[in-house]
Amino acid sequence: MHTYKVIIIGSGFGGITAAVNLSKQGISDFRILERRSFMGGTWCQNTYPGAAVDVQSPLYSLSFESYPWSQMFAEQDELEDYTHYVIAKYKIRSKTDLSTNVAQIEWDEKEQLWIIKITDGKVYKSQFVINASGPLSTPVVPPFEGKESFEGVSFHTNNWDHSFDHKGKKVAIIGSGASAVQVIPAIADEVEQLYVFQRTPHWVLPRHDRQFSRFQQKLLKKKWAYQLLRSAIYWGLETRVIAFKYFPFLLKILAESKAKRHLRKQVEDSSLREKLTPDFRIGCKRILLSNTLYPALCRENVTLLDKSKGIKEITARGITTLDQQEMEVDLIVYATGYDATDGMISYPVIGKNGQTLLDAWSVFPRAYLGTALPNFPNFFIVTGPNTGIGHTSALFVIESQMLYIIKSIVETLKGNFQSMEVKKEAEEDYTTMIHKEMERTVWHTGGCQSWYKSKSGKVIAMFPGFTFTYRRLAKAFKPSHHNFYRNKA
Repeated sequence: MHTYKVIIIGSGFGGITAAVNLSKQGISDFRILERRSFMGGTWCQNTYPGAAVDVQSPLYSLSFESYPWSQMFAEQDELEDYTHYVIAKYKIRSKTDLSTNVAQIEWDEKEQLWIIKITDGKVYKSQFVINASGPLSTPVVPPFEGKESFEGVSFHTNNWDHSFDHKGKKVAIIGSGASAVQVIPAIADEVEQLYVFQRTPHWVLPRHDRQFSRFQQKLLKKKWAYQLLRSAIYWGLETRVIAFKYFPFLLKILAESKAKRHLRKQVEDSSLREKLTPDFRIGCKRILLSNTLYPALCRENVTLLDKSKGIKEITARGITTLDQQEMEVDLIVYATGYDATDGMISYPVIGKNGQTLLDAWSVFPRAYLGTALPNFPNFFIVTGPNTGIGHTSALFVIESQMLYIIKSIVETLKGNFQSMEVKKEAEEDYTTMIHKEMERTVWHTGGCQSWYKSKSGKVIAMFPGFTFTYRRLAKAFKPSHHNFYRNKA
């Protein structure tokens, strides 16, 4: 039995940020549990061809750790290097247990501790639990008929099999979202034939990337220069919320017209352009950035199949479409996304009085500040319900959440309490406010069905406003919104 003050589940940017912030508060009795055989999360796991960040790297990085990025939008290998650099600098590796997959966590009311059970039978105990497994960590592969009969190679973009050489092969990519938009141009000129199965088209804007010179990279090492550039990028991106929420007509005038020009400029074929033109307002789904997607789709060896020619079944040799076309392929790539709303936590969580997180979220996922729930004491969710953003860096939100999480832990320990939980009425007031504000956003009114929504139809992934508003709410810890308990023993 291993007992710690804090258990952190997941070693991506959420877990890393939690570990660094705990250390800065003098809390060293913590342990990170990582289900994979390596640390680092998203940018160490997602190694598919073309993988890169779609937010400017000086902002998509931790505020306390500057880095001499080689380009504005870093590619996967550089993001992985940055991740390992932070892990090494703050000596986090020695406080991490790898290949440790959480099977269940349960609150022990008598001991006022969390019992964390691992799939191999190991058990941990902890006063606090910070779930940092991330919403984009559970890949989804739709249950296509005949999927198991395919005799070729298949995998999700999240688990790219580099042992298979796709060059010169016939390949099908199912999906056309954020991962597919990077994979398609990366392999289009390497494969014999590429079939792209698109359920719905996405709005695509140009990617304004640039290489940093050696002088600029040296400058980025200086904290003042790094913070100045971060601020400029942050405030530039934050203005997008004005259109996403307050003046939606600006989306059509500014963003949608730009996306249509980009499409017209790069795709001459009118029938292909029609297939690639969304029927919903820009911003309703994630806006994609690419200068290379459309040229790749125009190649002679690339075929785009829209919803009218979708997948009827998968066979031993390939894919049969709804109009009875048969596509023989050697490889099927599932770029089909993640269970990022209803299944954002993949293991059972059992709180007070036997209440499960599944029951608490039976209508839709919800949490105070997207982080804490009544009846789940000392339990915090990094990137929980309604903490996502469609315009800026997720790391800004993660660092904002830490202001609340660390303050909660510190207040509990400082007051010599054993546990703390948010009050039911505080969570209800917060959730009501969130979904009332959401009604004004493009994610609610834009006319699309996106992964931002849960099965309930409510937008669960996004925060409906400025991220500086969220940071202000997270920073202003309110003891009156919480109950504190001493050890019953």
